[in-house]
Amino acid sequence: MALLRFVHAADLHLDSPFVGIKAVAPEHVASALHDATFSAYDNIIKLCIDERVDALLVAGDVYDSSDRSLRAQLKFVAGLKQLHDAGIRSFVCHGNHDPLDGWEARLDYPPSCTRFGAEFEAAPVFEDDPGRAVVHGISYPKSDIRKNLLRGLQKVDSNPFSIGLMHANVGGNTEHASYAPCSLDDLRSSAIDYWALGHVHTRQILSEQSPAVVYPGNSQGRHSNEGGARGVGLVEVDSAKNIELVFRPMDTVRWERSVLDISQISTSQDLLDRLHQSISDASGDAAGRPVVLQVTLAGRGSLYRALRQPGFIEDLVENLNDEWMRRSPFVWCERIEDETAAPFNRRERIEGSDFLAELLKTVDRARNDPELQERLRDGLSDLYQHRQYGKHLSDRDPGGDDFAALIDEAEAIVVDRLAGDDE
Repeated sequence: MALLRFVHAADLHLDSPFVGIKAVAPEHVASALHDATFSAYDNIIKLCIDERVDALLVAGDVYDSSDRSLRAQLKFVAGLKQLHDAGIRSFVCHGNHDPLDGWEARLDYPPSCTRFGAEFEAAPVFEDDPGRAVVHGISYPKSDIRKNLLRGLQKVDSNPFSIGLMHANVGGNTEHASYAPCSLDDLRSSAIDYWALGHVHTRQILSEQSPAVVYPGNSQGRHSNEGGARGVGLVEVDSAKNIELVFRPMDTVRWERSVLDISQISTSQDLLDRLHQSISDASGDAAGRPVVLQVTLAGRGSLYRALRQPGFIEDLVENLNDEWMRRSPFVWCERIEDETAAPFNRRERIEGSDFLAELLKTVDRARNDPELQERLRDGLSDLYQHRQYGKHLSDRDPGGDDFAALIDEAEAIVVDRLAGDDE
């Protein structure tokens, strides 16, 4: 028999506005997006009841903003009441999008729901057996929390199975704001058995056991940077405190990106056929969900000229959507981005005697010569530390794969400027 079973959710972002997309999307697509975060939450509640878990844990950002809508609050509380009626407890902390000082309607939360305040508190999962499992949680009093919240965690009793519920940036994840920053070592030294985290929208398991440190990701993708399956963690703990974690998708609309290389595509019809195949593949991978798709055309090829014709890409998008938006589930091609370039035979051009040939040889040296790489990094360092321009760049100078990618991108830009169209 399991000691404890719970669902770990985070970053629900109920009533996320999808402002930019809804303004241009067809009506039925906009409607699906408008309801997506609510439908994903319905799926979470259903999962809890179907799996007969002991508790639902929500690790912050229940709502999309501090002036949370009444619709979102009513929906959230209604779901918690369904859990209460099913004998399932709920534990909620708040993050930077829904801090405690945000507007809140006066609604009756069910007595089985524990909402954590601005200091760490401990609450038993089983009221009739408080020594079995305990949740230690904390919420953001305001949106901009830059201190390590773990400093306020009191000594944790090692006897019950202990869960830490917190919205935080662990290890300085540069893709998310550095709210409530802490290190993995901080979490490991806390005597907590399972850290139920929120804030990072892509699921990550930073540690599997002793303790488990988990971001389940958000339950519903909201733009093309949040592609793929989105959902929650279904967690089972045995009497020896061994943890089994299973990801369960909860999203109702899936965002996908597809990259299509034109180098082997010779005609417009070939391109259109390949685009339809890309959409078919994306739809098949979504397991019966609608898909919002962004396609990037890349590479060098003879179609380069056609793609530059006025209205050509817009007509491609319209052709694709005429067919796929009528289907159920629909696929909506949000946009096609053209990152293609004119045909270019690098092997031939580097054998020449002109300026471009010398530049290509210099690029090859930059890929392999540590001394030249160091000189290039010195130049980049000045740019990254520049008071005016540095704020628009990443927090650290590029190295490794990032530096190699910069060299590749620089070559592509220069070739486009100097080589012209070989044909």
